[in-house]
Amino acid sequence: MKTAVVTDSTAYIPKELRDKWNIHMIPLNVIFGTEAYQEEMDLNASEFYEEVKTKELPTTSQPPIGQFVELFQQLSRDYDAVISIHLSSGISGTYQGAITASTMVEGIKVYAFDSEISCMVQGFYALEAAEWASRGEDVEAIMNRLEELKQTARAYFMVDDLSHLQRGGRLSSAQAFIGSLLQVKPLLHFENKVIVPFEKIRTRKRAMNRIVDLLNEDASGGEAYRAVIIHANREEEAKEWRNELSALYPNVEFTIGYFGAVIGTHLGEGSMGLGWMKK
Repeated sequence: MKTAVVTDSTAYIPKELRDKWNIHMIPLNVIFGTEAYQEEMDLNASEFYEEVKTKELPTTSQPPIGQFVELFQQLSRDYDAVISIHLSSGISGTYQGAITASTMVEGIKVYAFDSEISCMVQGFYALEAAEWASRGEDVEAIMNRLEELKQTARAYFMVDDLSHLQRGGRLSSAQAFIGSLLQVKPLLHFENKVIVPFEKIRTRKRAMNRIVDLLNEDASGGEAYRAVIIHANREEEAKEWRNELSALYPNVEFTIGYFGAVIGTHLGEGSMGLGWMKK
């Protein structure tokens, strides 16, 4: 059985990696006023952070069902099955869109996978699936492997700009004002498929150190992990953090990812995150 791998743009897998592993990407949409952009195709992360400096905060939307149908139909010419891996169903209807589209296509079996997370941790699932598919592994074995990885997947995000959350309607003006005065940096994580507060911490440095504490709880035993440092337009800071963490945890393979337009709309510039799972 020949298996294709699909994910959506919020996995933020660099194009060269998608091309290397033949991962197909379906974009979510970012809408500034009346202008709609396909994330990672019409609008990259650096362009997005420039746009939001001078424009109203955009809205976001999932891919149209027809876009899924078209992609699955194309894949049916060369593949017997497709594993379609998407951001958490608790924050987007993209996963459900893949399921709906699968009922409208003949000649290929679609296996939708809810990553229950986003960004490059979601990308780790797609890369693992693609590697297994390239070896000709059975699609059921790949799906079981993804479920196994899910048991060890974690991600924590530090929000730097409370005014951005306030603009998006997730904080009142008073909360944002008081939080900014106190230098509160909320830590967020995924719980039951949605993004919820984990802790409120004073200062950026303390928040990042707390995330490292959480990594240490899993990785201090020496088992092999893969991890990603995720930044919102803070690449140099992310590189410095990677160097620090690589020295502390030789058993962890660190890469650098980013919050693109869709997730960046909700978290804001300056946010930092760290996600990991067992190899």
